[in-house]
Amino acid sequence: MPNIDIAVDADLRKLFDLPACSDISIPGPKPLKIQLPTGGSITAFADISKGIPTDCSMTFSLLVQLAPFLAATECLLKVLKLLKPLIDIIQGVIKVPPSPPAAAVEEFLRAAVELAPCLLVPTPANIIPFIRDLLCLILRVLNCFLGQMKSLLKVLEGLELKFNLAQSSGNAELLAHIQCAQGNANAQAQHLTASLEPIGVLLELAGALFGIAGIPAIKLPAAGSATDLKSLNALVQAIQEAVVVITVVTDGLGGCGG
Repeated sequence: MPNIDIAVDADLRKLFDLPACSDISIPGPKPLKIQLPTGGSITAFADISKGIPTDCSMTFSLLVQLAPFLAATECLLKVLKLLKPLIDIIQGVIKVPPSPPAAAVEEFLRAAVELAPCLLVPTPANIIPFIRDLLCLILRVLNCFLGQMKSLLKVLEGLELKFNLAQSSGNAELLAHIQCAQGNANAQAQHLTASLEPIGVLLELAGALFGIAGIPAIKLPAAGSATDLKSLNALVQAIQEAVVVITVVTDGLGGCGG
């Protein structure tokens, strides 16, 4: 069957041109965190439920985390408020003869009354419901991660097959566009794996609370930076195993409900 060339307007032909890879490439993940006055730091969560994170979404993630941090430091500030008059009292008591400053004693008593509700915090009765809810929340995030990563793995597997076919046929133009698509899929994989880091940090920070409640420490597997199919499949398997462990713990604490 003969080929027939049909003249096409230049503007129309431009519409059919495939965009350059540089114009549609997905940027790699960039860490964003805030140094806390207590010495630790808060890391922005990559919200994978809303697609590829942007600088704006990462910034709002930090803002959302700051409010609970400020609430959580309330008892800490009350303890620090108690220490100053306590030091003054002790310095007065060790004098000969003992003479603790009356103003320091009054300040200490006022601070102690404010601190009293905080003394009930480090007890299993108060901590266990929090740990259960925290782990249930982490389970939701991990299941979300698994769902998106499994979908992405199917895309990567399809692209690998197309890449091999294009390579064997010598279709350089198609090969270039498949490589561009693979680059974007790999960038998505990087964003997904990066979203696990804050979850691991959260579990580490909660380690002391786990100890008070008599619960063994829980750690997530290291995500790494590799985005090849073998590494990503191994990561999915490791996260699935972590989900099983966390589910067993939450069931022992009363379960996550619906």
